Amino acid sequence: MNANFADTNVIIYSVSDDDDKRLLALKIIAAKPVISTQVLTETANTLQRKLKFSPQDTQSILMRLIAECDVVAVLPRPVISAITVMERYRFSFYDSLIIATALEASCTTLYSEDMQHGQLIENKLLIINPFKEL
Repeated sequence: MNANFADTNVIIYSVSDDDDKRLLALKIIAAKPVISTQVLTETANTLQRKLKFSPQDTQSILMRLIAECDVVAVLPRPVISAITVMERYRFSFYDSLIIATALEASCTTLYSEDMQHGQLIENKLLIINPFKEL
């Protein structure tokens, strides 16, 4: 399994009108990162509600992600661990769930625009904002 985990915002940028962010997001996806079922559901919700993608286009994007990424299910242990992450690092519950799932999948890098760039979680998981310099 890949040591890199991609957050939902990276996936959304892969269909963005921002050329620089889209190309960088596509490069991250091409490296076959780990994503979770949470990332898939958040992606579907964002594509449908905010970006007004058709159900067919949304389904096509999700199928591509399932084929190109290592998808892990959000299971009970990371849900419980997310509470500890939330208390310790002051992230929202859903960001903490992404972190806990990445840790559960033994990832060492989490690509996310929403969290503190360069922060090391549990001495195991480094948060990288790949769009920081754009």
